[in-house]
Amino acid sequence: MSETRVQSCQDQVWAEPVDSSGLAVHRLSFLEAVAMIVGTNIGAGVLSMAYASRKAGFMPLLLWLAVAGVFTTISMLYVSETALRTRTHNQLSGLAQRYVGSFGAWAIFLSVAVNSIGALIAYMSGSGKILSAFLGISPALGSLLFFLPAALVLYLGLGAIGKGEKFISIGMVSMIVLLVVATLVNENTDVARLLEGDWIYMVPVFNIAVFCFSAQYIVPEMARGFSHAPSQLPKAVITGMLVTFCLLAIVPMSVISLTGLENQTEVATLAWGQALGQWAFYTANTFALCAMLTSYWGLGGSFLTNIFDKFHKLGPENQPKTRLLVLGIVCVPPFLLAYSGMVGFVNALYFAGAFSGVILSIMPILMLRSARRRGDLQPAWQCGWIAHPLIQVFIVMIYLASAAYALCSALNLLPSGW
Repeated sequence: MSETRVQSCQDQVWAEPVDSSGLAVHRLSFLEAVAMIVGTNIGAGVLSMAYASRKAGFMPLLLWLAVAGVFTTISMLYVSETALRTRTHNQLSGLAQRYVGSFGAWAIFLSVAVNSIGALIAYMSGSGKILSAFLGISPALGSLLFFLPAALVLYLGLGAIGKGEKFISIGMVSMIVLLVVATLVNENTDVARLLEGDWIYMVPVFNIAVFCFSAQYIVPEMARGFSHAPSQLPKAVITGMLVTFCLLAIVPMSVISLTGLENQTEVATLAWGQALGQWAFYTANTFALCAMLTSYWGLGGSFLTNIFDKFHKLGPENQPKTRLLVLGIVCVPPFLLAYSGMVGFVNALYFAGAFSGVILSIMPILMLRSARRRGDLQPAWQCGWIAHPLIQVFIVMIYLASAAYALCSALNLLPSGW
């Protein structure tokens, strides 16, 4: 009976209609789309932000989170209008091929690949450590336990990713609310600590904030899911980014107000555990595990569909054997690299990821301008004043500055205090 049920479920998944681009079309609800943005943005890195801002303080971090969030949202809305002007349901690389040409398409594809592989390696390693601490097993076995359900959802496609992101994101928000409330009522909490710090150290915090928002990749996925209600796309983007900003701000706010800047640990779970008790340690680590899972789905799913969109000879994405092959290309190398000892390779991916941000700042602008001239459709929504050239120049400058900081950091050209 169970085998029949599984086969029936699989047949239903692969019965989804396929667009001429080869990508399957599955409807998303508004909540699922918002959860995809939140889940992709909120990786385990949110737990290291308090430590990263321990010299500058909370206020510079809050400022840069707001700046980075606003301009990343605008860039995502550029992609939204571009997708809404296009009849076929392409990924970023496909949209770039259509509106910018082969060079732009390859640049976007490599950007997606580098960022995705680097992040998936980190999630493989981080999940293994958490499950090792929870279950008393080896980190490699812990990563395998994380890998199996994560990869299964990617195999099932956009519908499963949307539902998974929705339920796990609701759980993540619930855990954060619980930890924040416990922090607010704790006798050691002092909100005056949020005003401590030194603004001279604000530049390094800027670079951290820029890379906290990584959901540009999934906008075309959302556009595909909103093919039945395209006007919902920009609303979901803005809502998802607002929720992301609140979560990114509230975690370091709580930890800093509870323990002070001088007592920050590299991972906020330790500080919370020391101040609130063992239950907070387990709750915060469960949150970190969920954050890695949702971000894994967002980035991994985007990488998978970008491969199908870039290499049309693979055929439609809903062919089980082909999808399984591409899934292996996306998921297996990060698992192996996480335990290969190739630290230099992982660092190179992270460094390259800084420069892929420049590509992500420039390409949506070029794509939007071209789509307004050569697009197929009159879009259900347009960017309006946020597409002003001055705003576009400022977006490019933000990401160029971030890449310049990464280069200076690699060459040891930054002040020693940073």
